[in-house]
Amino acid sequence: MNTTIVIGASLNPTRYSHKVILKLHELNEHIIAIGNKSGFINQTLIFTEFLDDISKVKTVTLYINPKLQEQYYDKIIALKPKRIIFNPGTENDVFEKLAKDNGIEVMHACSLVMLNIGVY
Repeated sequence: MNTTIVIGASLNPTRYSHKVILKLHELNEHIIAIGNKSGFINQTLIFTEFLDDISKVKTVTLYINPKLQEQYYDKIIALKPKRIIFNPGTENDVFEKLAKDNGIEVMHACSLVMLNIGVY
């Protein structure tokens, strides 16, 4: 099963990360959500720490600023996801280069739009 990791998951229903999790759930995608506060979005638990036993990651979609991303560089690269989606406002030249240097596709896109138009 391919997994999407949502980093910056929010319990606030007005946030895009929240909406993306709802849409991924609607499409029966396997989701791992990581955020500042633990809780549930439908049946998806938001973890407050990165999990060590994640495998078969297809996509990492980011909803945190570049400074907050630094703590995840090594962990995400080690997962060898197919792609990392930098949603608007999360662009990060340093992390993007690191990802590309490790054979990971980098996208500047809005995950919610991609899901809504069927190109996710």
